[in-house]
Amino acid sequence: MQDLVIEWKEDGTHLYEQIYQYIRDEIRRGKLLCQEKLPSTRSLAEYLQVSRSTVELAYDQLVAEGYLEAVPHKGYFVARVEELYQMETAPDAGITSREQAGSFSRADAGGDCLFLSGAAHASEAALDDSSAAVPVQIDFSPNAIDMRNFPFDLWRKVNRNVLNLNNRDLFLPGDPMGDLSLRRTISRYLHASRGVTCRPEQIVVGAGNDYLLMLLRYVFEETITAAFENPTYPRAWKIFQLFAGEVVTVSSDASGICIEELEKSGAQVVYVMPSHQYPTGRMMPIGRRTELLNWAAREKERYIIEDDYDSEFRYRGKPVPSLQASDAAGKVIYMGTFSKSIAPAIRVGYMVLPEALLERYRQKCACFSCTVSRVDQAVLEQFLDSGAFERHLNRMRKSYSRKHEALLDGLKPFLGQFDLSGENAGLHLLLTDRVGRGEKELVDAARRQGVKVYGLSSALVGAAVPEAVCRATVLIGFGGLTEDEIRDGLERLAAAWLIEKRL
Repeated sequence: MQDLVIEWKEDGTHLYEQIYQYIRDEIRRGKLLCQEKLPSTRSLAEYLQVSRSTVELAYDQLVAEGYLEAVPHKGYFVARVEELYQMETAPDAGITSREQAGSFSRADAGGDCLFLSGAAHASEAALDDSSAAVPVQIDFSPNAIDMRNFPFDLWRKVNRNVLNLNNRDLFLPGDPMGDLSLRRTISRYLHASRGVTCRPEQIVVGAGNDYLLMLLRYVFEETITAAFENPTYPRAWKIFQLFAGEVVTVSSDASGICIEELEKSGAQVVYVMPSHQYPTGRMMPIGRRTELLNWAAREKERYIIEDDYDSEFRYRGKPVPSLQASDAAGKVIYMGTFSKSIAPAIRVGYMVLPEALLERYRQKCACFSCTVSRVDQAVLEQFLDSGAFERHLNRMRKSYSRKHEALLDGLKPFLGQFDLSGENAGLHLLLTDRVGRGEKELVDAARRQGVKVYGLSSALVGAAVPEAVCRATVLIGFGGLTEDEIRDGLERLAAAWLIEKRL
């Protein structure tokens, strides 16, 4: 510890952030070596004369990002993080971003990953006649958000302000890529919140990410092979099937997509959600992120599509940078949306194109008009610039945090029969059966109690079923429910799945 010298900053940066940044940078520089043991939280706190909780926050962040490994009863060790040269030249995103990142734990089933049992492609709606007759009282949808806290009055006010300006230009055709003023605002927001470094001219605005993915069809060559993890976001998979020459699935493990298999697939483009993979909820650690960036850098026409669909909500640890923030080679196409953070009907998505693809986009997509009205663009711009969006996010984080705690507390009696994962971020978590039941059995039993849960099989894509398929897994979402509805739903699930209450 004699070599650990931190010069405390007086710029308002929290002490735990400074400890995190120091250790992270020492690992990147190779001064802290793989498997090197770090001081205990207690001894480091005493040495630095800070609280133990401050050191614990820093260590938790480093573990979440994959720089450290926490070994029970032994302590913290530097993880195997190789070939970080791309990170060293990338902009430092710090940990001031607002990403929600979920951790993913492998199921304790002889080393198999947690997925499902039974029919691999059983639909979430595949219910028997008896269960279908029962009306749904509680819907644990993983995609629902809380509209009870939507700032209707403020949104109306912003709309009036925009229209009262008598700006006739808003009713004329605008820039096909989106109004430049909005793109400037989005650029500032992404840099501050996600560590994304880009010029406003690199941003394309469109009505949802589905539309933006379709635009990429004209940017890429028609004969490309696109790779996906399995399971994944099914709509993205279907869109790629429409325009890609070939779409393939690549295996994943606890750290994310397997790079060796990705290399063998012959793919030029890979679609990933490194900050919060849907549906597994895992976060891609720094080592795997570096491997992925290096894969893309080895060939001129290789690109990574980073879908950062819900980066605002995280419940454990601090935010981690986007993958694009570590991209020194210009290989990441960054995509985001305001649908989760504001409302699904606010169909405003955006993508950040690497400089190498920007001119190609202008040549091939100049004929496409922006699919978001200029009035809506102006309203969103003012909502962001005024600070209203940040205030709204803070309210939503508090609301979702309370629901998240209510859900975790109510699930404690379930943990004798289920493994829990994906609980550190996002608006859903996963329950994996430990007693041999099938996915359809769990879904049907819940439906007979008036509760709808979602099988992981609904997110499986392609013809091949992952070899790691094993135990039944269901998704439990909480964003669209009240705390009372969550508790009611869990009571019904306990009855459906024969969960004994703890005294």
